Amino acid sequence: MNHKQRSALAVCLACAWGLAWAAAPEQEVARLGKDLTPVGAIKAGNKEGSIPEWKGGVTTPPAGWKPGQKRIDPFKDDKPLFSIDAGNVDQYKDKLSEGQMTLVKTLKGYRMDVYPSRRSCGFPDYVYERTKTNAKEAKLAGNAWGLEKAIGAAVLFPIPQNGAEAMWNHKLRYMGEGRIEYYSSIFSSKGDFTPLVQDQWVTIPFHKKTNKGIEEAGGVEMKLLNAVVSPAARTGEMILAHWSMNAASDAWLYFPGQRRVRRAPTFAYDNPVPGYENLETVDQYPMYAGAMDRYNWKLVGKQEMFVPYNSWKLIDKGRKYKDVYGPDFVNRDLVRYELHRVWKVEATLKEGMRHIFPKRVFYLDEDSWALMVVDNHDAQGKVWRVQESSLWVAPEIPACVGQEFVSYDLNVGRYIAENATQERPETDWLAGREGRIEQNRFNPDELRRVGDR
Repeated sequence: MNHKQRSALAVCLACAWGLAWAAAPEQEVARLGKDLTPVGAIKAGNKEGSIPEWKGGVTTPPAGWKPGQKRIDPFKDDKPLFSIDAGNVDQYKDKLSEGQMTLVKTLKGYRMDVYPSRRSCGFPDYVYERTKTNAKEAKLAGNAWGLEKAIGAAVLFPIPQNGAEAMWNHKLRYMGEGRIEYYSSIFSSKGDFTPLVQDQWVTIPFHKKTNKGIEEAGGVEMKLLNAVVSPAARTGEMILAHWSMNAASDAWLYFPGQRRVRRAPTFAYDNPVPGYENLETVDQYPMYAGAMDRYNWKLVGKQEMFVPYNSWKLIDKGRKYKDVYGPDFVNRDLVRYELHRVWKVEATLKEGMRHIFPKRVFYLDEDSWALMVVDNHDAQGKVWRVQESSLWVAPEIPACVGQEFVSYDLNVGRYIAENATQERPETDWLAGREGRIEQNRFNPDELRRVGDR
């Protein structure tokens, strides 16, 4: 190939890549706030009326309620419309993922109670305004998965042009500037189980309402500090993780017995989360996080699907863990399913890359961009782990948030319930906005000092 041929090829490739990662067409951007919601969902309901029109969501707290108090279910009077179980699941196969179908068919007693659909998700007005800016200007990096340009406190790609853009909408969905979480991880057992009780500080500098771009946020997707509270044998263990927008995560571990901080070079991709009984990979938390360079991302399109939504019974602080988490699955009386439109994204492993899940299928809620369901496949093409995340409104932000999620491992017949909050204090969703998170917590040197205290 001569110099002119190489130059022509370079121009062609540049044109092709430019088209692939270009902003949404102007005529599509103009639909935001009209027939599309300000974050890109279809505003109208479906023709059957089983999905209602979006009218702004729940964005104001109940009268008299204050953050920190017991949450109030705005839909407490709703009754189930019907249940999906092993006897009728095939009737609904076009509105279920392969993994959901498998759970219903293989776990004795597993069912899905379907309630009226409530489009409860909304955001502050400034998120809508900034989302419109991103629709015109945000773009991926030339590697097709990283982030080159976007502003925070917004949806990045309200009109996604490919699967990677849709996934960024989940990875950086707006849930405030930072939070302090109190939760437990539950590992299923046929007998009694011992929760792994944890406190966690999360900061997302990208979501300051004045953010001007990824450079201002230091190219950081999220910083997280996790500290084990109990059981006694693990009290004081800590993990500090920095997720980058354009690289694999960095992490540091502190073990009280060793009294030292060590770098964790394997805290990424399909490596198991330390101490989680090999039931969760690092990039399964929370639902999906971390670098996307090992997969090709295909935006399949949008479909209607039964997904966990407004599961207020599940997060009720009046319940004990033993009442919620059974030996084979989460108490089916407490999980509410609704029919919603979701974006479907397929991730297939790139040639030359490795991951224990060669194929993953993601389903993202159109109103919040939260990942609701993930089917993770094994090397034989069978569904291996099925993830589901609950979604509910935190009106103090306001935004739909999700902490509790579950991953069912069909190969070993066990599951992990992550971020279980029933027996813990309320999450402080305003901690980042109101300055209750010290940023030096996320420094590896500070990790050592905290551990030594």
